Amino acid sequence: MKTRKLGTLEVSEVGLGCMGMHHAYGAPRDEKEMEKLIHKAVDLGITFFDTAEIYEAKGQPHGNELLVARALAPYRGKVKIATKFGLASNENHELLADSRPQTIRKSLEGSLKRLGVECIDLYYQHRVDPKIPVEEVAETMAELIKEGKIAHWGMSEANAEQIRAAHAVCPVTAVQNRYSMMTRDGEETVFPVCEELNIGYVAFSPLANGFLSGAYTKDSKFDKETDFRSFLPQFQPKNMDAHQILLQLVEKFANMKHATKAQISLAWVLAQRLFIVPIFGTTKEERLYENTASVQVSFSSEELAQLNEALSHIEIKGVYMGAKTK
Repeated sequence: MKTRKLGTLEVSEVGLGCMGMHHAYGAPRDEKEMEKLIHKAVDLGITFFDTAEIYEAKGQPHGNELLVARALAPYRGKVKIATKFGLASNENHELLADSRPQTIRKSLEGSLKRLGVECIDLYYQHRVDPKIPVEEVAETMAELIKEGKIAHWGMSEANAEQIRAAHAVCPVTAVQNRYSMMTRDGEETVFPVCEELNIGYVAFSPLANGFLSGAYTKDSKFDKETDFRSFLPQFQPKNMDAHQILLQLVEKFANMKHATKAQISLAWVLAQRLFIVPIFGTTKEERLYENTASVQVSFSSEELAQLNEALSHIEIKGVYMGAKTK
């Protein structure tokens, strides 16, 4: 697999998001099986793995970091691990942002211990904290980099103005925002800032939470207690019907390229800018192989222009844009 640069950080063209192994996509999976899956990902050339402090595992706080640490222990120095700070949830499952310097330092010490490393490769602010100026967060990041506790820092779900302000204090390596054929608002706002300031863009949910794989219909059922797709707008029957034209377009190119819809969707993300690295999540070995093979799918300039032109005429009527924080 080829590599790409997120600022000065070199990673594989695609990365693996590990959240769904424990959280938000149904019941937590068997951890031994997930460790094997992560090992398979390394074998396939993936060197970029994404987790977060807030991702729990079967009621165990921060358990996803522990899983990632165990799985990647044999590959220390060969892979890059990204984790995140600044987000917690209360008993009502509301997301609470907290990026006070003392909270960041406490979170960092916990993540370093759980991951079993002395320095975190990429440390994201999970959500911008409306109570703390981004410049103050950037100052803390500069201190942590100077102390050798983090190598790079990034921002997740940040807008262009916030990125600029933070970068002016301490250079931002990567922005992790939602991006797919169904969620393209960053193209006009965040992309130009990334290009100008040499900041990488890590595209999460590049398959729109699985919708673009074409694996689901309006009759698909998701567990309301464990799977947040049960309330995501793109999976509601009326929106599923409305977006069939999008899936038909993706299928057209899939047939042309002898690829799957998921591979076309990921290849499209890769083709938009060289500073973009999509991270997909999966708990199944066959999907891991399928999604990783998307790096072998390419478009000519004419094909990409044709696909983008067709996409520009498709109205997206419902897609998840992220949970609000307090």
